[in-house]
Amino acid sequence: MKKMSIFLSIRRSEKPASDPRVSSRSVTHRLPQRIFAGREGFTLLEVMIAMAILAIALVSVYQSQSQSLSMASDSRFLTTASLLAQGRMAEIDAASPLQMANGKGDFGEAFPDYKWEMEVGDVEEIPLLKRIVLTVTNSRMTKRNTYHLTLYKVVVP
Repeated sequence: MKKMSIFLSIRRSEKPASDPRVSSRSVTHRLPQRIFAGREGFTLLEVMIAMAILAIALVSVYQSQSQSLSMASDSRFLTTASLLAQGRMAEIDAASPLQMANGKGDFGEAFPDYKWEMEVGDVEEIPLLKRIVLTVTNSRMTKRNTYHLTLYKVVVP
């Protein structure tokens, strides 16, 4: 390994006001300065430590991005499914009590991935009440793809 040394050359013109004999003179100074004495670059250990820190930071950023996308997908499903379930439940509530029966269906061309299933049952404690459970599912999603909405309706015989 070679050691580097840099010599700075400084020239300046001086006119001392106190000495009339010297009109102008050129002074050259050579100042030896050693910069980076004993170090000419990064060691392999320093580079590997920097790469490890960078890798840890990038993994955490990518994980955060992945989690953000998953949460956005879940919130989109919950919003859509709850609005579809409330709309279907309003139709069921507006229909006559005699038309209430178990059933299945879809939401048409506007929402091709969403299906609904309705279960009508009696409430044992109160004989005039019917329990209507509406389940909305998304066939594209593999996890957390169901939404349940329950309605209790008074049915007078």
